Amino acid sequence: MPAAPNLVSDVRCVWRAGATLGEGVCWSSREQALYWVDILDCTLNRCDAQGRGRASWRFEDTISAVAERRDRPGLAVTLRRGLALFDPESGSLQRLHEPEPERSGNRFNDGKCDAQGRFWGGSMDFDCEAPTGAWYRFDPQGQGTRAADVLWAVTNGPTWSLDGRTMYTNDTLRREVVAWDFDPDSGAIAQPRVWLRFDPHDGYPDGMTTDAQGRLWIAHWGAACVSCHDPGTGAELLRVQLPTSHITNVSFGGAGMSTLFITSARFGLRTAQLAVEPLAGALFAVETDARGLPANTFAG
Repeated sequence: MPAAPNLVSDVRCVWRAGATLGEGVCWSSREQALYWVDILDCTLNRCDAQGRGRASWRFEDTISAVAERRDRPGLAVTLRRGLALFDPESGSLQRLHEPEPERSGNRFNDGKCDAQGRFWGGSMDFDCEAPTGAWYRFDPQGQGTRAADVLWAVTNGPTWSLDGRTMYTNDTLRREVVAWDFDPDSGAIAQPRVWLRFDPHDGYPDGMTTDAQGRLWIAHWGAACVSCHDPGTGAELLRVQLPTSHITNVSFGGAGMSTLFITSARFGLRTAQLAVEPLAGALFAVETDARGLPANTFAG
């Protein structure tokens, strides 16, 4: 059983961005830089580990998840309707497969690559109400396959176990972390089961990541925190408190892969709440004695 991790610094704000819906946080080992998005502002952001060297790019529609390309410059990103390739240096954008044209009310939300370089993206209802979500697996050519028609209103995750045999996703509105059997060779997923269920006072599980000891770190929408969990039992090992309610995603990065970067959102907060949460929508960082894993890259 992995030991409980510790924080070795206070939480700090590294970019007071005021994001409407911060998400998609991804540390680039190649650039030693952090990418993250504001989904509803259709913006991709980049900065260094201290929040310096900032740059931003605007898109015509929502952008929700980011991965580096493995052997080529640039990024793979999910836009509203599907996967695309984007080169921040040239500004070139190449749209790839849009796999669910029949679900016009959906958009893509969270996503990551598996160790084999396939991009996993979850779709969801734009209004977070209709049960229309699915998980898609994009191959290196950018072709998306509907891997699971979960029919959730809000999809989040994924992340994987250290042995690559389990994929974890969040059925956010049901407050459930769902584990799947995962076949690394084919990318097939099967046997979904509830791995962890949160109480209402814990808010809603949002984005998450796995550290080098297999512990899961989960952002909590509506509960102003990130929680860390034992990979075997699901027991909570640590809770990181944040100064704003809607915490959306987490990723390790920095020179030693021990900095936990955390995104947040202003969306859904009333004027009175925003007055007492001036850092809503900020990008945060905290130093830990845990070590993260380099983000998987897209093989296309």
